[in-house]
Amino acid sequence: MKLGSTKRLVVKVGTNTLTDDAGVLDTNYLKDFTKQLAKLAHSGHEVVLVSSGAVRVGMARLGIKRVKSLRESQAAAAVGQGLLIDIYNHLFQTENITIAQILLVADDFRARSRYLNARNTLYTLFEKKVIPIINENDTISAEEIKFGDNDNLAAQVTGLVNAGTLFFLSDVDGLHERQGSKLGERIRLIDKITPEVLNLAGKSVSTHSRGGMITKIEGARIATEGGAHTYIANGREKNVLQRILDGEDIGTHFTPQTTWRDSRKRWIGMSSAINGSLIVDDGANSALMGRKKSLLAAGIVGAVGQFQAGDIVAVSNLKGEEIARGLVNYSAAEIEKLKGIHSRLFPQILGYQGNPEIIHRDNLFIFRHQKETNQDDE
Repeated sequence: MKLGSTKRLVVKVGTNTLTDDAGVLDTNYLKDFTKQLAKLAHSGHEVVLVSSGAVRVGMARLGIKRVKSLRESQAAAAVGQGLLIDIYNHLFQTENITIAQILLVADDFRARSRYLNARNTLYTLFEKKVIPIINENDTISAEEIKFGDNDNLAAQVTGLVNAGTLFFLSDVDGLHERQGSKLGERIRLIDKITPEVLNLAGKSVSTHSRGGMITKIEGARIATEGGAHTYIANGREKNVLQRILDGEDIGTHFTPQTTWRDSRKRWIGMSSAINGSLIVDDGANSALMGRKKSLLAAGIVGAVGQFQAGDIVAVSNLKGEEIARGLVNYSAAEIEKLKGIHSRLFPQILGYQGNPEIIHRDNLFIFRHQKETNQDDE
């Protein structure tokens, strides 16, 4: 089974892990944390750090106890980002490590050209032995400040750089069983993310961060769909990263879903913008999920949205579950005319032959967490 690069690691650290009980940046922890990352880099690993905390640092400098508006969040992010990267720069310099700051927004992943530019920049930084420190560009990404989180960003970055391992460092020991409102035993290994797993997440109660366990599980789903090992662990554990890499039983381990996808399919399935959706019948659902088939018009029962040929669309079954995403060969209006029929009738309906597939299998990303078998479909 081919997986992501074993030497390339993405580490996401949350605000609660970086701050003390009073919500102030914990410089003693940061010293230890940067030493961990530097040691991994010096041993041959290529490390990407996705760091939260900029808004919280900016709030402290501006004397804001609680942000009251979007523009206050953006102002705090603008101030805090410079302060946070300055602290990281100072600490990594003492470890003979050069860092780079990269601020990204969702459109940097959705637009193929920008996606490739970001990847090329990161690969060049790896060649130069630089640790990139990545954060959401909160000062201009209004939607992300209100609803987004760095857990999703870290998962997207994992696919972007073909990393073999993603770490979510949090203030909890991993995902736990639930006994009413109380936490039960830590779950050590998760092979498949099911609705039952998602229900274990609970809700975030932090005033300093936007994520929570649910966003980490969703991030794990994205990363493992692409072929990366993913861990949720307590960032305050001593030398937690190396200990996990050495095989110690720490946190919760989400296993990769079969083979690693090529870069273009990962972009289609996990990063591109969705412009609409197709609903397929049970026969098409089975063909897509288990038999390496393209999506044909005969198995489509409906199209949603006003997409055009060449757009990325979601594919859902009759239960409403998203099972795939792909690059569509026809517009929504054309598919409404073609749904349920054989491709030999296309010329009579459209006036031209066109492609026999609505989505060719080479342009189709199957979500393996939905699969009932362990077959490799790509």
